Amino acid sequence: MYKLIACDLDETLLNVDAHVCRRNKEAIEQLAKLGVKFVPATGRGFRAIEKTLEEINLKDKKNEYVISFNGGCITENKNNRIMKFQGLSFAKANELYRLGLNYGVCIHVYTKDIVYVYNADQEEINYLKLRHVYKVINEDNLDFLKGQDIAKVLYGKPNINYLRKVTSDLGNIVKDLDVSYSSNRYLEFNHKGVNKGEGLLWLANKLGIEPEETMAIGDNFNDLSMLKAAGLGVGMANTNPDMKDQCDVLTEADNNQGGVGEAIEKFILKNKR
Repeated sequence: MYKLIACDLDETLLNVDAHVCRRNKEAIEQLAKLGVKFVPATGRGFRAIEKTLEEINLKDKKNEYVISFNGGCITENKNNRIMKFQGLSFAKANELYRLGLNYGVCIHVYTKDIVYVYNADQEEINYLKLRHVYKVINEDNLDFLKGQDIAKVLYGKPNINYLRKVTSDLGNIVKDLDVSYSSNRYLEFNHKGVNKGEGLLWLANKLGIEPEETMAIGDNFNDLSMLKAAGLGVGMANTNPDMKDQCDVLTEADNNQGGVGEAIEKFILKNKR
C-alpha cells in the first residue's frame, strides 16, 4: 500500500478559488485514519499554505510535513520546523532578477516568509492575494535582501512559449540551476538539484518509506520530477497536455471536481473497503 502521497496545490488540490473541495477533504481525512502521510508539495513557501493546511486539518500537526519552494524546503508542520533548506545564492538571485528586468516579465523573489514582486499587473495581484504574503517592489537590484535566505526566483508571463525562449536565451546562465515551468505562466529557477522529486525522495527516506510506496499527484512541469520519482505518478485531468503522456495515470476529474480525492479513492481507499 502507498504510505505517502506528495500532492501539488495550485491547479491540483486547490480549486480556482484556492480552496479544497469537499471530495478532497473527505479523502484526506480517510488517509489520516489509515496512517498514510499526505504531504503538500508546492512551489510556494511553507508559511504561504497555512490556510490550506487548516482546511485539510494538518496545520501545526506533529509528524506531518510540507515540501515547499519546489523541494527547496522541507518542514514538519508542528511549529513550521525546518528540516532542510537549500536556496539560491544572493549573487545568483540578484543576477536573475537584474536579467529579468530586460524581458518585460513579472518577477517573484521568494524569501522564507514573503514574496517580493516586480512588474505585476492586476491579474497577477489578484492571483497573489489568494496565495501569498507579498510586497510589490520597483528596485533595479536585490541589495535590500543581502543576508537573507532566498529560496527561488521566477519569471511570470501568460505565454509559455515566450518563457521557453527566455530560457534558451539565458543559456549558460541557468545551466547550474534547476529550471521548471508551472501554472502555464511561470518560469522557475531553483538551486541545482532542488525539485519536488528530490524533495519527495528525501522525505520518504527520512521516514523509512520506500520510493515504490509513494504516490505523487500534480498537473504541470514543476511536478514532473516527483511524478517520475514516485511509485505512482498521477496527473490531473487538467494536466498540461504536453506532459500527460509522462504520467502513469490520469484522473477523470480536474482540480475543481476533486481529482485528488478520486486518486485517493481509487488507489488507496478502495483497497481498504
